[in-house]
Amino acid sequence: MYGYYGYGLYDPTMILVLIGAVLSLWASAKVKNTFNRYSSVRSMTGMTGAEAAQRLLNSQGIYDVTVRPVSGQLTDHYDPRTKTVNLSDGVYSSTSVAAIGVAAHECGHAIQDNVGYVPLRMRAAFVPVVNFGSQLSWPLILIGLLIGGAGSTIVNIGIWMFVLVVLFQLITLPVELNASHRAVKLLDSIGILQGKEVGQTRKVLGAAALTYVAAAAASVLQLLRLIMLFGGRRDRDN
Repeated sequence: MYGYYGYGLYDPTMILVLIGAVLSLWASAKVKNTFNRYSSVRSMTGMTGAEAAQRLLNSQGIYDVTVRPVSGQLTDHYDPRTKTVNLSDGVYSSTSVAAIGVAAHECGHAIQDNVGYVPLRMRAAFVPVVNFGSQLSWPLILIGLLIGGAGSTIVNIGIWMFVLVVLFQLITLPVELNASHRAVKLLDSIGILQGKEVGQTRKVLGAAALTYVAAAAASVLQLLRLIMLFGGRRDRDN
């Protein structure tokens, strides 16, 4: 056995995991606080998130996408398989600036799908692969450690599967940022939001984007930790 990955009882690489965890918690708190703040700001048009979403889709000539409610908080998402913009309870019927911004962001994904936005297609293609990799990466690494020296190949396979998870996170970044950019631009150009409301919505979507940045950073840090741990082990084995 290799103790705690060859570092005895002290594993200095855990600082990378802690940094990733702190970033994720900070980003999550930031998006919740920002959303809650602007959830109390009613839009001047008085449109609900659902109404704004439908108007945005129609403005782009998209009539085959359905806007529907889903349960939960901040569970909003666009499903390209069913062609649905799914809006959470706090977004679908709310007239707040925050709700309209979130609804518009999901419509941004529908527009990406409609125009064949390449990063979105890449992310969709990655989903089954990354699901497989995320489920098997850590079990394979642990099995390889239990086997010992003979399990080096299994550990490496586990790490490469985790690389798929990291790649998925990195591909997700431009998809989410582009959807928010499309959303803010359209909300302003077709007059759903006006004046300072546009800036307020930009803050909401900017905070939401931080969660994806934090998730990608946490995954990269975890991958770096794995490389440091098992790279050192290979050196000792040689």
